[in-house]
Amino acid sequence: MDRDATAGGDWRRDDFLIPREEVEPGMYPRLTNMSAAFLYDGIVRATVPAPPEYAAIWLRRSDVKTAVAVSQWNMLWESAQFRRRYFDEDELPAPMRRIAELGDVNVTLVPRTPSRYYEYAPLVHLLPLKALDAFGLPLMRAGQWPFLVERVDPEPYLPSDFSDRLRRAWAARIWPQLVSGSPMRAFSKDDPIRMLSHNLDFWLPAVTQVMQARLAEYGRVDKGFAGAGQPVTLEDGSVLDGALGVHPLRGGDIWTGEEDAADVVAETAEAADRDGRLRGILEAVRANRVEDDFSSTWSFAREDFERKLYRKRSKVKVRFVELTDTIPVQGPQSDIDGALVTNDFLSLLDRRNREIVVLLSSGYSTSEVARQLGYANHSPVSKRLTQIRREAAKYFDED
Repeated sequence: MDRDATAGGDWRRDDFLIPREEVEPGMYPRLTNMSAAFLYDGIVRATVPAPPEYAAIWLRRSDVKTAVAVSQWNMLWESAQFRRRYFDEDELPAPMRRIAELGDVNVTLVPRTPSRYYEYAPLVHLLPLKALDAFGLPLMRAGQWPFLVERVDPEPYLPSDFSDRLRRAWAARIWPQLVSGSPMRAFSKDDPIRMLSHNLDFWLPAVTQVMQARLAEYGRVDKGFAGAGQPVTLEDGSVLDGALGVHPLRGGDIWTGEEDAADVVAETAEAADRDGRLRGILEAVRANRVEDDFSSTWSFAREDFERKLYRKRSKVKVRFVELTDTIPVQGPQSDIDGALVTNDFLSLLDRRNREIVVLLSSGYSTSEVARQLGYANHSPVSKRLTQIRREAAKYFDED
């Protein structure tokens, strides 16, 4: 079947896509969670979860054993790196057994698909209707995290370049959190921050932390689990370090509607900045920008860059040097942008001070300037030069 096909009357399409007339800003986009209480009276909670990762495995719909095992594994997301301990490794399906053999790793399993939809589903379901339309993405029904079961193969209903469209849509979504007041088009395609905004793998762990933090606020389902609040004892009698027995968390909507999703995007940027990680990247990029990082589009960021660049170049000490018997020479320390800047500066001076600057730049000495202006000695000229120096320093150093 053509991956772009959406033939009418297809119940599978209707189960994956949502008609436009059903989309409400207060209810779309949406992502949900199912509580582990549906399967477990109590679970193991990792007190210090390992960083979350995702692993894509081939999952055939006809392979019921693997499908059930994946659902159980993912539903135990709060157990993090300890979830493998619920299973007898010899009975795990081969793809899961290979992951369990790695030891205590915090891995969420998703089906391997050409589009990688399931891996990036949390990011997909943060996009509002306007973003989906702008980047040619279909309107999808509420997503679920973590993945439990594939009801419908999403591939026939996604554009063939889904991953690329999603990268661009997500970059536009997260950009205001990274660069305030300057549009993305003001930067070159090779700009580091622009490239970071498109990197879905960078943002996936952060949004996962946000989802888990939100679910942690839902409270727990008390099913009479005797081990709640107690250390976890293994079969050999030892205690599992870093683990605690708890009632399962409640499930429900992780976010619902455009405003809630926008809050999650902001929370995702904050999560990516854990220990200053994201902030350190942004500050390093801004401090080391070069002109090639910008496009021809005007932006506040480019204006700030150029202001700082030229301000550094204009950090000069203003001096008036007497050059007798020589042709006046203007060097880089005395002229910033050629005659234009000099003339602009002269327009700020009164007539007498302007005459002094012109005479000195024409080769006259201070004493000769004093005689030309009718002063008895050079003292009045020296005083005016001090005033001119202050004005010049302020002019060439102003923002």
